[in-house]
Amino acid sequence: MAKKNYLDFEKPIADLDLRIEELRTVNEGNDSVNISREIEQLSKKSQQLTNDIYKDLTPWQATKVARHPDRPYTMDYVREIFTDFTEMHGDRHFADDASIVGGLARLDGMPCVVLGHQKGRDTKERAKRNFGMSKPEGYRKALRLMKLAEKFRIPVFTFVDTPGAYPGIEAEERNQSEAIGRNIFEMAQLKTPIISTIIGEGGSGGALAISVADAVMMLQYSVYSVISPEGCASILWKTADKAEEAAQALGITAPKLKSLALIDRIVNEPAGGAHRDPILAANYLRTALREELHRLQAMDIPQLLHKRQEKIMAYGVFKDAR
Repeated sequence: MAKKNYLDFEKPIADLDLRIEELRTVNEGNDSVNISREIEQLSKKSQQLTNDIYKDLTPWQATKVARHPDRPYTMDYVREIFTDFTEMHGDRHFADDASIVGGLARLDGMPCVVLGHQKGRDTKERAKRNFGMSKPEGYRKALRLMKLAEKFRIPVFTFVDTPGAYPGIEAEERNQSEAIGRNIFEMAQLKTPIISTIIGEGGSGGALAISVADAVMMLQYSVYSVISPEGCASILWKTADKAEEAAQALGITAPKLKSLALIDRIVNEPAGGAHRDPILAANYLRTALREELHRLQAMDIPQLLHKRQEKIMAYGVFKDAR
């Protein structure tokens, strides 16, 4: 059985699951002992405990879930939701950035473009994909694919999962900020439906560069913010140790952002997060993508653009303190 990775606040669940596995081992190795009923009762208790813990996660705990090493990434969802995926490489300017994957695919037989951040599972792949932190060529590749979708009048699905754009010197030399700004500008007026989903971390401009959309969705335990909690704490308190306090102040969770009208929809996850049942998580997301696409396809392009730009201009909630 694959070893599960438990987060610090999941210790009660880990202890209970360990007890269940010990009982299963005893049960399988001894025909004279049948403790299936006790195992079933403990399994139900574990499920209930998981529901209770995840019912009221703090923003910092939600951040940990969004970063879970077993959490499904873009390609996991592409394999489960889409068919006939053909990956396309390169930005036609400089290079291919493996931190963003994308290409042509089909959703229920309908042609579309899918793209998103890809972090990597092991050390070698994480280095190759730069931990999901894209360089300018990654965003230019994404824009090339979106322009292809516009040309053939097919929808675009983007999946966001990045701590932020890569801040290295070489990225700045190749105009990182221009690449992000260009994507935001072009996506605001792209003449085809765009549906964006934050599936893990949505960090800063690195997330915005592929999340300007007609419908912006978030998985239940994902996070979306102008800066990481650690980055915010380092600026405000000069130490990353205050990250938990920063996460609380930033308002990075899906329910908070939905209440501020910064996202359009929250997609439920299985109990304990998408990493506990990736197939079920993909099924939930597939349903949401279908529904949002059906809604958007009912509009003609001028109406679609009007609604998109109207939504963008309405972003922001504030109180006049005078």
